[in-house]
Amino acid sequence: MLAGIENYIKKQAFFPTIPGIFLNPFYISRINLLQNIKKNIHFFDGGYLLDVGCGRKPYESLFNVTSYIGLDIAGGGHDDDAKSADVYYDGKVFPFIDSFFDYVISNQVLEHVLDQEQLMKEIYRVLKPDGLLLITAPFVWDEHEAPYDYWRYTSFGLNYFFSKKGFGIIEQYKSGNYIETLVQMFSSYIYTIFLTKNRYLNVLISIFLCSPILIFGLILSKVLPKNKNLYLDNVILARKR
Repeated sequence: MLAGIENYIKKQAFFPTIPGIFLNPFYISRINLLQNIKKNIHFFDGGYLLDVGCGRKPYESLFNVTSYIGLDIAGGGHDDDAKSADVYYDGKVFPFIDSFFDYVISNQVLEHVLDQEQLMKEIYRVLKPDGLLLITAPFVWDEHEAPYDYWRYTSFGLNYFFSKKGFGIIEQYKSGNYIETLVQMFSSYIYTIFLTKNRYLNVLISIFLCSPILIFGLILSKVLPKNKNLYLDNVILARKR
């Protein structure tokens, strides 16, 4: 029974349901990111997909593809034991031939890459002509996976960046709004301040300290006028030109 509860809590990390607001101190960030990724799922139908910087491959189940390959580097901000990579590489050249993949996705990875020129060169190289790239990257978030956290992105900056790298933007979303962003960051602050090495105690912190903040913030965001000038993440779907 305990194992079932732990698995349920783990699932709430990336696929939060309504009860997840009590279990996930990053609920607003995760639910918005999930919803915006789902808006693009219908573009992915069959074919080969590469997940760059895949980590645990949290969103693999969303994609209806023939083959889903996770690519990552050894080390970095995450323990290798926590990764589900199918292939590891040297951080420079992808071990795949040109124009092999129909799709490339990369979730919350771009901010951890110092040599973005090389990364985008490799993504472009392994994508087929007219292949799709789905990428998410933060605009507002605290430093994480130290010291491997280098960049933050505005929607305009990313649009320009991908256009210069040979991609045409199909869809672009801002994940979260002004109030949700402020509330999410306050919840993250509280959770970080009281975080312990005991995972069960951390669940209690989430339930009794973070969830009231998140609930209040979500209510407030429904009442107040919408403003997307401050937001959490960028979600972009682009096509290789």
